[in-house]
Amino acid sequence: MDNGPLTGVRVIELAGIGPGPFAAMMLADLGADVVRVDRTGGGGFGDIPGDLLNRNRRSLAVDLKTPEGREVVLALAAGADALVEGFRPGVTERLGLGPADCHTVNPKLVYGRMTGWGQDGPLAHTAGHDIDYLALTGALHGVGRAGERPVPPMNLLGDFGGGGMMLALGVVAALYAVRAGAPGQVVDAAIVDGVSVLATQIHALRRAGMWQDPRGVNLLDGGAPFYDTYECADGRHLAVGALEPRFYDELVRLTGFPLDGDEAPDRHDPANWPALRAAWARLFRTRTRDEWAALLAGSDACVAPVLDWAEAPEHPHLAARDVFVAPDGVVQPAPAPRFSATPTSVRRPPPRPGEHTDELLAEAGLDAGRIAALRAAGTVA
Repeated sequence: MDNGPLTGVRVIELAGIGPGPFAAMMLADLGADVVRVDRTGGGGFGDIPGDLLNRNRRSLAVDLKTPEGREVVLALAAGADALVEGFRPGVTERLGLGPADCHTVNPKLVYGRMTGWGQDGPLAHTAGHDIDYLALTGALHGVGRAGERPVPPMNLLGDFGGGGMMLALGVVAALYAVRAGAPGQVVDAAIVDGVSVLATQIHALRRAGMWQDPRGVNLLDGGAPFYDTYECADGRHLAVGALEPRFYDELVRLTGFPLDGDEAPDRHDPANWPALRAAWARLFRTRTRDEWAALLAGSDACVAPVLDWAEAPEHPHLAARDVFVAPDGVVQPAPAPRFSATPTSVRRPPPRPGEHTDELLAEAGLDAGRIAALRAAGTVA
C-alpha cells in the first residue's frame, strides 16, 4: 500500500461540511491518519452518503455535548499531532474542546480552525456561505460577462481554494514548526483571507494600470477574444487561450481564420475585440467541438475542448496520468500533488459515521468495559 509524506501524523477532525472536510481529505490523501469525529445522531445539511471528501479516514461517532464525549475527544487529542474544526468561533470553547482545553492535554497540538470570516472581526459570528465571502473580497465582482451581473464560480474558489486548501497548508506548516521545536499553536484559516491571497496578482495588475475594474473587459476574464470560450456547430464549446502572439499565430494558421468575408483586425487594440470575437465565433460554429479538437490536437494553439464532468476522466491525457482513479468502481479525482518517494493513494473509502468507533477508542486507551458503558449511555455510537 502506498504511503504519503504525512505517514505517521495523526489528525483529529471534528466533522463539518465543505472546506473543513476538504482540508482533512488533503491531509489524509497525503498519508496522515485522520480520525473523523462524527455526530452520534448523523444527518444535517451537507451530509452526503459516501461523500468522497471523507475518504482515507476512519470515523467514530461521539456526542460532543456530554462531559463523557468531551473526555473522549480530549483523549484523542492527547495522542494526536493536529486537530481541525470548522465551527463558528467560540463553539468548541463552549464544548470544552477549544485550543486552551486541547493544549492542556497536548501542548504540541496544531489546532486548525476553518471559518468563512475568521476568528475575529465584526462579522466573525455571522452566518455566511462561499458566495458571501467572495462578494466581500472583490473576487465575485470580477467573475462574469461585461455588463452582466456577477456569476458565482461554484464554490471552488472560496470553500476549497481559499478555504480548505489554505487550512491544509497552514496545518502542514505548523506541524513543520513543531518538528523544529516550536510549541503547538492555532491556525486561523478564513476564506476571506485565502481568497484575497489568491487574488494577489489581480491587485498587482490593478496597481500597474493593467486591469480595469469592470468585469469581463480584461485579458484573463473573458474580455479578450483570444482568451474565451466559443460555441461550436454541435452546441458544445471550445476554450481558447492563445495569449502569446506565437500561439495566436498558430491558431490562425491551423484554423484558416478568418472566414471569407470576415476581417482579422489587430488583436492588440481592445477597440477591435468585439469585431474579432464575432469573427472567431462565426468560424468556430462551422465545425463540431470534437472536429476542432482533433484539428488542433498536439499544437501550440492553446485550445481545449470544454469537457463535461463525465467526459473529463476519459480524456486521453487525464487517463494517461491517472488523474482520476476508480477504487471499488467509484470514479474520483486521484490525490494530488504527486511524490516520487512517498506516493499517495486512496487507501480507504468514505466511512460510515461511527464505523470505527470501537477500534479508535481502544487505540486511545479505553478498555472494552468503558467502551461498552459509553455505548450504553449513547455517548458514542
